[in-house]
Amino acid sequence: MGRLVLNHSTNIEGLIPILKKLALNINIKTITPAVISRARGNSSRLIIRLSVKTINGYKAIARKGKTAQEVFISTDLSKDKLKELIEIYNN
Repeated sequence: MGRLVLNHSTNIEGLIPILKKLALNINIKTITPAVISRARGNSSRLIIRLSVKTINGYKAIARKGKTAQEVFISTDLSKDKLKELIEIYNN
């Protein structure tokens, strides 16, 4: 079971409940929501997609409306397995 690092006072609406469910997975070590920024496009619902591999896991981008937030996920899972997990919890 992983842990969710809540070091920012603001997060995209609806992101934290999804990340809490994801952190319950035994293969997840830590999940850290990071920088919030403005996006060009407009996403009507919350979308989380994997971006790049990091040293100890992956960076994901969460988007809702015109807001985007980086999320760092520390795990040993493959990109495909992590993508499946995110899709399960995001629906």
